[in-house]
Amino acid sequence: MSDRPVPLPAPAGIRLDGGRHPRAKIGYVLLATEQTVQDDLYTLRPPGVGIHFARAAIPDSITPDTLAAQAGLLADCAATLLPDGSLDVICYACTSGSLVIGEERVFAELNRGAPGVRATSLISGVIHALKTLGATRIAVATPYLDEINRREAEYLESAGFEVVSICGLNLEKDSDMVRVAPDYIVEFALAQDRADADAIFVSCGALRTLDVIGEIETRSGKPAVCSNQAMAWGCLRLAGIEDRFAGYGRLLAEF
Repeated sequence: MSDRPVPLPAPAGIRLDGGRHPRAKIGYVLLATEQTVQDDLYTLRPPGVGIHFARAAIPDSITPDTLAAQAGLLADCAATLLPDGSLDVICYACTSGSLVIGEERVFAELNRGAPGVRATSLISGVIHALKTLGATRIAVATPYLDEINRREAEYLESAGFEVVSICGLNLEKDSDMVRVAPDYIVEFALAQDRADADAIFVSCGALRTLDVIGEIETRSGKPAVCSNQAMAWGCLRLAGIEDRFAGYGRLLAEF
């Protein structure tokens, strides 16, 4: 039995329709410092699909400690997203945060605030995307500190991948990550590629990788995944939305 609120019937004589977003409604919990995710998700929003945002407090410092502290904030943030019960999917929109906290804890906290809603996380979308593309050996590019990269490599390996390379820019501030130039992201991602890698993953929702993910894929000749591309795809598919998008890599064009 679902814990989701049951909408009350409309007052007599009032004609209601499905609203502006009759196909699906998706909620995202973002970092307070986030400046890239919303734009990317609006870019990948099909007609009739609503996207709704809440923000969890964090200093402009992305470390294992600041990310772990997010766990205690997720339920309260989730509770602010469409409490009428019409939300279909809710996602924690942080790659490093979701792997530091762990998917199961993220899901539990989101569902404490939004009972009965399908819960997911950014790292869950990435894992699903890479598996859908048939990747087993991945090259990873990130903006993170080395200590976060170590945890990311371990997390991806525990999910069944071989991480053949991982390298970060050693940036701590989210406000720096959002300013990494897209043409530099291409160069950096391609520099991490290895002959034995069958896919490239550019990690972090703060990076503007969506703008250049198609170029990375074309130039490498391999499937390429980035955080916001994988998250948008994963949330849409969880909500039953099968729309395709051209220009943002094979994942969104073919699956």
